[in-house]
Amino acid sequence: MSARRTRIKFCGMTRPEDIALAVSLGVDAIGLILVPASPRALDLARAVDLRRTIPPLVTCVALVRDAEPAFVADVVERLRPDLLQFHGREPAADCRRAGLRYLKAIPMGDPAAGLRMLDDHTSAAGYVFDSHGVDGIGGTGRVFDWNLIPAGARRCAILAGGLEPGNVGDAVRAVRPFAVDVSSGIEAQPGVKCPQRMRDFVAQVRGADESEPDQGAEQ
Repeated sequence: MSARRTRIKFCGMTRPEDIALAVSLGVDAIGLILVPASPRALDLARAVDLRRTIPPLVTCVALVRDAEPAFVADVVERLRPDLLQFHGREPAADCRRAGLRYLKAIPMGDPAAGLRMLDDHTSAAGYVFDSHGVDGIGGTGRVFDWNLIPAGARRCAILAGGLEPGNVGDAVRAVRPFAVDVSSGIEAQPGVKCPQRMRDFVAQVRGADESEPDQGAEQ
């Protein structure tokens, strides 16, 4: 058996039954989106209700984008997520000010600008490499060129952007990221997850974990 295990984050969760299935499948993290422009957006009160359905030892990630510091502080106080995920142009100082470990989304729709964010966010716990542009949001269903992820960042890389059951196994074998992150790729419609696609996604990741890495992939 392989000694490695790719962690899995299901993002854009809006229903308790979808969270319950994700937990039963062994998903490591649940993402709650607090970005009004997203079709999977939650208001804070609804997010707090869903947070109560996430059991211990399953990570709750609250996703924000260019939010006012007061709102981020309210999210931390009321939602009590395990991690924040900053999805916009937030400077590292603002991310640290929230007082919680954080993930930084790296917008690979504009690779040059996105990769410059790595240098600013050395305090991040990890990096979500996604396919949106600098001023965009995730959940687009588009894939970016995985070869653009710097080799040195792959051990703390969370791979996102267009992943779904049909390609996530290839992604894991090619990149060997720390984790994969999916939203639209397991949905029946925005915010409503498809149980079979959820199961298939997890199965494909686990199958890829057991396979030999592609030539040149990080191990």
